[in-house]
Amino acid sequence: MRTFIRSIFLVCSAFLIAFPRPTIAGQKDYLSALEADKIRDAESTNERIKLFLTFADDRLKKFQYELQHPSSNKHTEMLNALMNAYVGCVDDAADLIQLGIQKQENIRAGIDLMAGRSKEFLEILQKIATDGPDLEVYKDNLDDAIEGTRDAMNDAEKAKKAVAPPPVRRKN
Repeated sequence: MRTFIRSIFLVCSAFLIAFPRPTIAGQKDYLSALEADKIRDAESTNERIKLFLTFADDRLKKFQYELQHPSSNKHTEMLNALMNAYVGCVDDAADLIQLGIQKQENIRAGIDLMAGRSKEFLEILQKIATDGPDLEVYKDNLDDAIEGTRDAMNDAEKAKKAVAPPPVRRKN
């Protein structure tokens, strides 16, 4: 009986070693391995916010390109995946702002970047919502993206007021 249990244990262990999990724990499904490494290696919260907004901008540009040049296969899935990835990046940047405020870090640059970029993103999304082709295919995800971008923009404006202004040096 013992040898039977040991052999089953060895077979299961060999199976787990031979077929490891394909994703790294903690990696977002909308980030590539290189992007996740960049986020992980960033030294400050401001840098992480900037990276997430850069990735969101990249996803939005890819979405616009896919609208203008539809692929022959999996067009619908590509549009929805890109829009979900955009929303994930914006949400993560907004979460980092909240975390930075809680930790009382100096994230003014990240907040300003979020406020400016979210306005640009919102204009693009609203333009797509009014005259984008194949709107019924990705309308739900687009509505979520617009709502998430508005929330991030409002959070950034509130954070501007909540974060203390930089110290003023006085001349003697």
